[in-house]
Amino acid sequence: MSTPFVARALQVDQLTLALQRAGVGEPSTVLIGADAGVGKTRLLRHVAELADAAGARVVVAHCVDLGEIGLPYLPFAEALSQLHALDPEAVDAVVANRPALTRLLPGPSGSATAPDDQANRLQLFDGLVEALSAVGSPGHPLLLVLEDLHWADASSRDVLRFLVSRLRDQHLLVVASYRTDDLHRRHPWRPVATELSRHPRVERLDLSPFTDDELREFTTALSGAPLTESTLRRVIDRSEGNAYFAEELLEAGAEADELPWSLADVLRARLELLDPSVQRLARIASAAGRRVSEPLLRAAVAADADRQLTAPGAFDTALREAVAHHVLVGEDELIAFRHALLAEAVYTDLLPGEQSSLHRAYLRVLRDDPTLGPSSQLASHALRAPDLPTALRASLDAADQAREVLAPAEELRHLEVVLRLWEAVPEVTVSLGTDHIDVLVAAAAAASRAGQVDRSVQLARAAVEETASDVPRQAHLRTGLARYLLGMESVHDALEQSSRALADLPDAPTPERAWALATYARSALNADLDDEAVASATRAVELAREAGAADAESDALTTLAVLVVDDEDRAAELLTSALARAREACDYATELRTMYNLASNRYYAGDLPGATQVTADGVERARSLGMTWSVYGVELHMFTQLIRYVSGDLRAASIGAVPDELADTLIAVNLYAAAARGDADAAERGHALEPSWSKDGLIALVAGGCTIDAHTWRGELEDAIALALRLLEHLWRAWSDYFLGGIWLVALALSALADAAQQERLLGRDVSERLALGDRLLERARTTAERGRPRGGRLGPEGRAWLARAHAEHSRLAGTNDVDLWRATVAEFDYGYRYEVARSRFRLAEALLENGDREAARDEAGIALAEADAMGAVPLATAVRGLARRGRLDLPGVRVGGVDVLTAREAEVLALVAQGLSNRQIGEKLFISGKTVSVHISNLLAKLGVSGRAEAVSVAHQRGLIGAG
Repeated sequence: MSTPFVARALQVDQLTLALQRAGVGEPSTVLIGADAGVGKTRLLRHVAELADAAGARVVVAHCVDLGEIGLPYLPFAEALSQLHALDPEAVDAVVANRPALTRLLPGPSGSATAPDDQANRLQLFDGLVEALSAVGSPGHPLLLVLEDLHWADASSRDVLRFLVSRLRDQHLLVVASYRTDDLHRRHPWRPVATELSRHPRVERLDLSPFTDDELREFTTALSGAPLTESTLRRVIDRSEGNAYFAEELLEAGAEADELPWSLADVLRARLELLDPSVQRLARIASAAGRRVSEPLLRAAVAADADRQLTAPGAFDTALREAVAHHVLVGEDELIAFRHALLAEAVYTDLLPGEQSSLHRAYLRVLRDDPTLGPSSQLASHALRAPDLPTALRASLDAADQAREVLAPAEELRHLEVVLRLWEAVPEVTVSLGTDHIDVLVAAAAAASRAGQVDRSVQLARAAVEETASDVPRQAHLRTGLARYLLGMESVHDALEQSSRALADLPDAPTPERAWALATYARSALNADLDDEAVASATRAVELAREAGAADAESDALTTLAVLVVDDEDRAAELLTSALARAREACDYATELRTMYNLASNRYYAGDLPGATQVTADGVERARSLGMTWSVYGVELHMFTQLIRYVSGDLRAASIGAVPDELADTLIAVNLYAAAARGDADAAERGHALEPSWSKDGLIALVAGGCTIDAHTWRGELEDAIALALRLLEHLWRAWSDYFLGGIWLVALALSALADAAQQERLLGRDVSERLALGDRLLERARTTAERGRPRGGRLGPEGRAWLARAHAEHSRLAGTNDVDLWRATVAEFDYGYRYEVARSRFRLAEALLENGDREAARDEAGIALAEADAMGAVPLATAVRGLARRGRLDLPGVRVGGVDVLTAREAEVLALVAQGLSNRQIGEKLFISGKTVSVHISNLLAKLGVSGRAEAVSVAHQRGLIGAG
């Protein structure tokens, strides 16, 4: 597994600037401190490669762990040897004047060593400074890299201090690295590093572990594909951003529970050098996991009764030593292992009997004094002691505590333990005061709140199956199962379960009956059985009011608001009432559903500020309730990202740690902005989600549509058209022939077809087949607008805008490029869709220019360019600038005379484009990545003032930039 270089842009910039200063005679030293494995060597290797490519001379020397005394001057002897190889004449001249240097050179000249008196030491030190100064020159500075200075001998430390003190006007940059986790209080490098840091020509560069996003990039590069969210989270949690740890975990299999032996040995090495009492303390602490409170650790040590630690003061002495040597650290009021993997390594080194004995010690003290730790700790130690009755009781208590603090994932984890142990403990129902079905129901609810929808359905279905002898209870549980089924879009199954619940419940004003009707109404709504949905929801409201079931009333009111009202304001009133009832009943799931529908109501009414406020409130409410990953918590999060994009906020959003089953959905919605920004890998990220098309039609729609857009911006028009047709066919089969999102996809397909037709006309090719396909697609969009209208009875602002764009793109495909159609498109999107307004203005400017109205074209293009630049919409800005160059429109920052000279690499890429090669094929030919090819193509399109590959080839031929052959 090769190790990639990712992230670290700030550190690379800092070192690059320091090297540039060295090139003009401003020398400096940069000290890089970081824990082992964080990536010092990767960074130094990368910077050395960049320096070499920029014409600098590079010397890399190392310190080696040879004990307390070591070999004197070892890194500088290695450096001098490399300096001699780089410039033997210059170094020989220095050695002739400073013969003490011969002792550092290999071979016979260095075999006779002079006495190490003060005069010879000074001559040696001066000679090293002169040799380093002689090899660097203006424009070709010397980069001296000294690795692992925590192992440096005393003489080498003295040389470095002397060298720093002599930095004046040399063309020299010294970069020295060391491990911070090796620097205990008495370490000899520690005072030297402190002293050097105060020198004006010394900079410090602290290298932190990777952030979560950086580790995502690193592991993707290592593995060749993104890890699943659960695997990534596991690597993040275990490695804590340490690149070496992450690499070793991946090499061994990230899903494996067992720590790789090679990594475990490395982690334990420092501990094994310490006093046996410190080692014993670490072993006892490891049984508690990564962190343990000091009172609990003291109590466990006392219960363990090891004589090394029970003597007066022994615990404190051992703890101080463990902290001094970076085995343990103080963390708020806790004692923690410096690395999570160190805790694992120490624990796995214990024999099974030792592990059980330590867990029993913790169990005893936690039983004796419950204030020492929560029920979750008691449950953990009881499981491993093992004491199953205690583990069962404590796990149920821990689940209750997790629910109280709104931590559904932790609640579910504890309830799963209860379910797993249920059969192993006799008379469990009596001892716990609850039955197995109650635990299943609670676990299903926790799974739903935690975003584990599939698991919630499994647990709820198990509860239904266990109540076959209790029909009323089973009917109520069927209602709950139906709600979870709706969360995973199993509409027909939900309809069946809610229908059976209604059949088994008496027709009386009870909360159970009201909920069954409300759930059936939701199921019918999703199954497009509108009449049944209206009747059931109306009856549910009536029964809920009679029964005092505000939660069921809220759910039914929300369904009615979606179903029967074509007046957005009246719908908003209903939803506001539903929201109040949900909050009154403390029904958080229904509250979030209502907030989502209220946001939808405002969005599709064209009220973007209103929608923005509701979604922001909804996301915050979901977070505060611990329901971020619940069905409607996710829907609100997605809506927030969509509204940000529509409003012109194209900044990348991190999805963070999410449940595996939700990751694809959240990645998909982030592709809107990625395509608009012109991210080099946007199309590839979209294609990576294709396996999820069959699982979730929304992923297919969003990811597929954004990928079409990304391909079109990149000029990969055949890919865009083929994907559009395949996606439309898929969703027509999966949803219906007239799903409203199809209008968006048709508009995108027509855009790619129009680009292709424009380029083919330039090359004198026939476009009749393109036009025939466009005719069919436009007709489908018109029919969808007529027959697939929303329940309100008419298209909303967004639907009307995309239909207008489909008509305008069709005119471009037909070769007429109708100005009026593009004006209409701009007007339709002007309800707040900032990005599409800017894109439509660009096309309007193009149409105006073709019709000879240069002044209006310049005005529209100017607005489009200003907006594109403000949003960071790079492809759109590039296209507008290209239009301005071609049309000689006077826009700020746009050169209209001549063509920027293509770089040699851009010319190579363009020549291969002319041969019809894809980005991947070009990358293989030139030994560069497809992403890099995409960047080169974007640059050359901008320089040529064109918007597509075929047009670029045509223009390049006309201007003699590539041969005619």
